[in-house]
Amino acid sequence: MRRLIAGLALGLGLAATPALAEELNIYSSRHYPSDDVLFGKFKEETGITVNLIQGKAAELVERIKLEGQNSPADIFITTDAANLWRAQEAGLFQPVTSDHLKKVIPAQLHEPTGLWYAFATRARVIVYNRDKVKPEQLSTYEALTAPEWKGRVLSRSSSNEYVQSMTAALIAHLGEEKTEAWAKGIVANFARQPKGGDTDQVKAVAAGEADVAIVNHYYFARIVASDKPEDKAVVEKVGLFFPDQDGFGTHINVSGAGVTVHAPHKEAAIKFLEYLASPEAQAIFAEANNEFPVVAGVAPSSVVQQFGPFKGDTLPIAKLGENNGAAVKLLDRAGWR
Repeated sequence: MRRLIAGLALGLGLAATPALAEELNIYSSRHYPSDDVLFGKFKEETGITVNLIQGKAAELVERIKLEGQNSPADIFITTDAANLWRAQEAGLFQPVTSDHLKKVIPAQLHEPTGLWYAFATRARVIVYNRDKVKPEQLSTYEALTAPEWKGRVLSRSSSNEYVQSMTAALIAHLGEEKTEAWAKGIVANFARQPKGGDTDQVKAVAAGEADVAIVNHYYFARIVASDKPEDKAVVEKVGLFFPDQDGFGTHINVSGAGVTVHAPHKEAAIKFLEYLASPEAQAIFAEANNEFPVVAGVAPSSVVQQFGPFKGDTLPIAKLGENNGAAVKLLDRAGWR
């Protein structure tokens, strides 16, 4: 009915009434139960109903592009800086000016003009087999290229955004030449060809298929939080280490979101972004999915707190996207499949 009235108004030469902000259309590539809690709490606080479309990040970006000006999407939310960058490059975001967001979200965790904001972070850590590796043997990501680690290292495929973004960060810190040497060194030390997700890498280390693996911290946190006997056995075998504490710090990536360029409910969309930066929503990110909150004063989950404090890389997250293309080409040259 609302569309019919708007159409009649346009036909009579009258200005169409803006869409009422009583609903919000979110396109999300996140697939975590915690997000359903976020959407429910947002509706409780604002009365705004969330309509959710889920899919892989690349698929959703393409869908929004194809829908063009008629896209119902108000918000695109995704994991990893690479996906935010690709959406940005496709022109899918509009800048959002919010004093609240700029105040509570650190500058390095949002796009400078407000196209997107990070709402949770994840650390790229090293997990190790306690029977074969001592923490004092670990230091930096680069140290894993040493001959002593030959046949002992695991990672996901280079087609994965986590690997690409970490490589992009190293390019920013070390330059392409040194980063390519690092990538070739890691490939030379693989225990097997990359396969599976981060959880698979952790379990493979526990099973003795390799001695160390590079993974996102929250995958290990999920295993730690599990009551399953098989997961408890993994935790007994595997430890977690934050790399590069004497250098630029452990690599950090994000989950983030932005308001789409043709958002029909822009006001509601901005309210949602501001809600994600509220203490309540930040606590949900932390407790339900073991991600690190971005707002000061909100504690990580009790599970994550067990891992201890660490120094995280403060490189602006936008740099990860800017270097993504170079990272993909570099990983291919290095033979990282």
